[in-house]
Amino acid sequence: MQIDSAITLSQRRYIERILTSDTYRMDCLYALRALNLPQGFIGAGFLRNAIWDALHGYEVHTPLNDVDVIYFDAHDLSVESERVIKETLQKQNPMVPWQVKNQARMHIQHNHVPYRSCEDAISMWIERETCVAVRMSNEDAFEFLAPFGLSQNMAGTISVNPKIPRPEVFSRRVATKKWLKLWPQLRLVNA
Repeated sequence: MQIDSAITLSQRRYIERILTSDTYRMDCLYALRALNLPQGFIGAGFLRNAIWDALHGYEVHTPLNDVDVIYFDAHDLSVESERVIKETLQKQNPMVPWQVKNQARMHIQHNHVPYRSCEDAISMWIERETCVAVRMSNEDAFEFLAPFGLSQNMAGTISVNPKIPRPEVFSRRVATKKWLKLWPQLRLVNA
């Protein structure tokens, strides 16, 4: 797992400003950190939407449907462990719509070869811009996973994941999630 491997310093600083100004997201990051999960991150819309909101100049953040906690524990693939983690997070922050998934078992659901890490797992998500995650280190530093980098996120695009293209699923998600209505400056691109 290579944390921050494809993120420039200017991108990092921009995103850090976005996150530190958002008490809701910071509370979520601190709640996750307290659990000390193996490769524990918050992924997908948590970071993607924050960037899109900033690009659109939104002063009020777009509400999150869920907060996707991911971790990687190959020694405990039980759904029960995910449930316990979710309950713990819910007790700490009851207003947050937590979702918890051990990426060490998610390959089964998607009929893929076993994933090697959280970064490997998120690199299989539908949209390139969704393949992002963040956590807060014990030293109060942001750590990011972005297997495709953050250039597309910063450019305000939405594109099919080039590693495992599923255009029909991508189109359905863009339509049902109403991303182009929520963030009208987004551009669909073929990538």
